[in-house]
Amino acid sequence: MSRIGRKPIAIPAGVEVKIDGSQISVQGPKGSLERTLPEEIKAEIQDGQVLVSIGRETDRSKAFWGLFRSLIANDITGVTDGFKKELELVGVGYRARLEGSDLVLEVGLSHEVRVKPDEGIEFQVPASNQIIILGIKKDQVGQVAHLIRRIRPPEPYKGKGIRYAGEVVRRKEGKKTAAGA
Repeated sequence: MSRIGRKPIAIPAGVEVKIDGSQISVQGPKGSLERTLPEEIKAEIQDGQVLVSIGRETDRSKAFWGLFRSLIANDITGVTDGFKKELELVGVGYRARLEGSDLVLEVGLSHEVRVKPDEGIEFQVPASNQIIILGIKKDQVGQVAHLIRRIRPPEPYKGKGIRYAGEVVRRKEGKKTAAGA
């Protein structure tokens, strides 16, 4: 049995959760999200909490129980606080800037890279070597951060590239020259 699935999800003040059959919608100060539950998973609201349970016990329902409890909890967190990922640019001449809502990156390529934000995503550039990605969907924020990092991933010899804030890049030693040459 799922230990995560059993935990109730508290509904904070200012958040409205509606359950209509297999549809669950969460509305809060930052926006609204909807999710469709599989037929094996049931959700109900009791005493200001969302309880997720198994409707019909199968291997699939056991696997989905904790997953959908976590997804609903992430939806509630997203509409109240939102999610944020921070990226750092490391390298001489590596810069980021905003042009309107687009993110423009100069990362040692022959051209600038322009990244348009998906719907519900916002970019902030507090310094020329920092990028902050904000949104209410946790998976979407993580996906956009991954796509930006993939433009120029950190390389192991000099450590240059785009990395997550606080990410440790393992460095390799360069080539060694011959002893007598």
